[in-house]
Parts: sequence; structure tokens; C-alpha cells
Amino acid sequence: MRKRLLTALLTAGLLASTAGVADAGENGLVWTDAGPVRGTVAADHQLYQGIPYAAPPVGDLRWRSPQPVTPWTTPRDATKPGPVCAQAAGAGSPSTNEDCLYLNVTTPSRHGRKPVMVWVHGGGNSYLSGEGFGARRLAVQGDVVVVTINFRLGFFGFLGHPDLPDSGAYGIEDQQAALRWVKRNAAAFGGDPHNVTVFGESGGAFDVCAHVTSPLSRGLVDKAIAQSGGCSTTWGDNGVIHGFPGSAPFIAKDKAAADAVALARQLGCSDVACLRALPASALTAIDRGPTPIVIGNRVLPVHPVDALRTGKFNRVPVIWGNTRDEGRLTSAYSPPHPITDARYLELLTDAYDEQAPRIAAEYPSSEFGSPGLAYGAVLTDDVWACNQLADDRLLARWTKTYAYEFADRTAPLGFFAGAFPPEIPAGAFHSSELAYLFDVPPFELNPEQRELADQMIRYWTRFAATGNPNTHGLPTWRKHRDGNVLSLAPNDIKEANGYQVHNCDFWAGL
Repeated sequence: MRKRLLTALLTAGLLASTAGVADAGENGLVWTDAGPVRGTVAADHQLYQGIPYAAPPVGDLRWRSPQPVTPWTTPRDATKPGPVCAQAAGAGSPSTNEDCLYLNVTTPSRHGRKPVMVWVHGGGNSYLSGEGFGARRLAVQGDVVVVTINFRLGFFGFLGHPDLPDSGAYGIEDQQAALRWVKRNAAAFGGDPHNVTVFGESGGAFDVCAHVTSPLSRGLVDKAIAQSGGCSTTWGDNGVIHGFPGSAPFIAKDKAAADAVALARQLGCSDVACLRALPASALTAIDRGPTPIVIGNRVLPVHPVDALRTGKFNRVPVIWGNTRDEGRLTSAYSPPHPITDARYLELLTDAYDEQAPRIAAEYPSSEFGSPGLAYGAVLTDDVWACNQLADDRLLARWTKTYAYEFADRTAPLGFFAGAFPPEIPAGAFHSSELAYLFDVPPFELNPEQRELADQMIRYWTRFAATGNPNTHGLPTWRKHRDGNVLSLAPNDIKEANGYQVHNCDFWAGL
């Protein structure tokens, strides 16, 4: 009888909603609305991993909106992360596991209602997971609750088949399910369910754009941070990952439907039932690079850029920014090396056709030090920075907007050590800022970089708390108006003009 009563209470979510904040995490035990979890208790923080926020999307639930979890009564082991979502081997984390809708919560040991920051990992919506982003430093120093999530990737998360109504954004729906979980359960972990910031990098930043513009994310997000990616981003052939064609983070419904039908034909299927019966390995064997989010459905009725232009989006305060040398990572992975002037022109021609000579004249290798660096500068400016600034301009018309540029050109290489050939110094490469916010081994910061990391955490978490990143003892960060960005480098935080730094007038007139 007592067990049936406990199950009923858990199903109704009453234990989670009535749990006192002062008792949250006592002895590593927290009551969620689906059941108790027991995590890891350290001196300054607590960590809860592998908490399911939706039912496993397997079998008949493949390519369906996320469904509720089955409640449990015995404390669930939350001391290790859940499985990595099914994905190709492109980023070194191959998986065929579709039972992957889990999240992790890091909370300071101090009690109280704290801002909640929900991290959406990068990987172009095709690769990686929420695992590996150690949030202890961010949570403890910033006094925030940090949630990192897994969500469906690639074909599993973004297939837009014509026989699947409103399809093509299941990965975004997963994230929205995780955000609803946060609303229901944040208080049990010491967080404030009415103060939630979604933040993400690269593919995760594209997803942040989706949440800012999706009507289904209204009320789930109070603030948003997009790091190296936004609504306006596009790229030519080889522009993000060498060997993959030009694309954009968002794709029209008709194009997605045609692609899905072609995929089914390639796999020997004529209908969705056949596709659902295939093993996950049949889909992960096909690597098509970054996966676009389908628009023209209930998740994203219109293109996000159109939503920003018209002001018909979720007008939450935002931080939008990029790294100083985004494109050098792609250039470093663009063989053969060293890149010659002839090869540089070939790469430009692949991406820009007849405009290639004009771009080569604007970005001569002699000015940048090598053809590889010139190519990296082209990608930095065209693919990343100027598109990010285009978003800033649109957003600033309607909501508080803060723009930044991570500019530590001595950032540690971590597992990218050896990836950069001698003629392409890494600089502030794409994703290099992550080690300043998260503990991501084997990236190691020197004392000056650690100070910058502390400053960035103060900016990010102050913004999460109040919607304004400015706080005592830090250089002033003005709202974005005329191309101004806050340039972040060790011992050198200052305002810069992003349009000028990244030659955006040239790209606007191309």
C-alpha cells in the first residue's frame, strides 16, 4: 500500500514540488518528479548524472516527439552519465545507442534558489554529447545550477520525412522536453525554475537560435547565450568540415522531405515503417556532416532570421558571440598541407565560384602570413563572425543584446594538439573558449588564462542571474548597437568594432 502511494505521489510530481530547497541533495539524494536519484557529493558541489528526462526513443518511438519517462521508486544511481546518442564516427564518439535522453545536474553545495544554466553541446547536431563538460567550476564560482543534456542527433533527431507530420526537429523537441524537466525539477536541486538560461556552442548555438525563435520554447527560456553560431550562419563547400557541401543550420521542409525520401531509397525502404525497423547502425553508417534543423513545422514555423527581422520571437536578453579565429580549425583540417596559393584558390572556388579571385585579392596570403591563414580568415569572417554580427543587429532592435569575441590567441590546444600544421597557428580557434567555462581535460590554462576564465564565468553567470553581464570589478560590457563587441583576452578585455575587425562591409557587398 505504501509503495503504491509513493508511486502515485511521484507520478503526480508532488514530492518534487514540495521538496524543500534546504533539503535538496541531502546525502546525495534528490527527489525528482519521476523518482529519487542519488548522486555524488563533494566538498563544494554535488553532481547528478544520467537522469532520464524522456522515455527512450526506440522502436515505435523512433521519430516521434519525446514521451514521459516511466516513474521509479528505488533511488536511481546518478553517479555516471547516460549513453551517448547514436551518431557516426565523425567526431570520434561513434554510437548506435538510441536510449540516450539523459541529463546531468551540477549544483553548488550552498543552499538557495539559484539561476539555472542549461548547456546544449556542439557537434553540428550530428556528433558529441553532454558528457565531458565538467561544470563544477562554472557552478561553484558562478553560484548557479548547471544542466548538461543529451538529445537525438543526425537522422534520428532531424529527419524531415513527408510521412512524418511536423518532423525534422525532434532533437529540438528533446531539448524542450529537457527544459520542461528543468521547470518541474529545478527547485529540488536548489535552482530557480523561473530563471533559466539556455546556452550552447556551435551546433548548440544554432539550437539556441531555435529556442529564441520557436513558439514551443516560449516560457521555457528566460535568457539565451549563443557561442559561435546563430540564425544567419551559412557556409559554402568545405566551409565548416572539409569534405562536406555547403549548407546552413536550417533547411526548408520541401528540401528536407526530398532528402529523407532519397535516404530511404538508399537504405532500401519505401516507407517510414521500414525505416523504423532498420538497426541504428544502418543510419550511423552514413555520415553527412552537420545536420540542419527543418523549418516549416510546429517547432519552427518560419525561418529564424525572418522571426528576428519581424520581432516575432521570444524576446529574452541574449549574449551572442564568436571566437577571433573561428575558421583556422577548418583550415587546419583541409588537406593537403601546407596549403599553397594554388590550393587556396581551389578552396575558394569550391565555396564561392566566380567570386573566388575577388576574395583572394581581398585576403592575399602575403598579408596573412600563409595561404592557410588567409583561408582561415575568410572562413572566420564570412561563415562565423559577420553572420553572428548580423544576428546581433537584428536582435538589438527588439531585446537586450550583448556581443562578444573570445580573443585569446594563445588558448590551449588540448586534444587538438598536433592538428594545426606549422603554417596555421591555432589562435582563438573554433571552440577554444569552452575550456574557460568548463573543465574539459586535457585543456590546461595558465594563471593569466585562469584569470580570464574567472572573468568570463562572472560575466556569463551574472547575465544568467540578472539579464545583464555587468558586475563590480569587471570592464563595462555595453549593449550592442553599432558593431561593438567585448573582446576577451588575458589582461586585455576591451571593446572592439566587430564589423571592422572582420571586414563585414566587404562580405555584405560581395
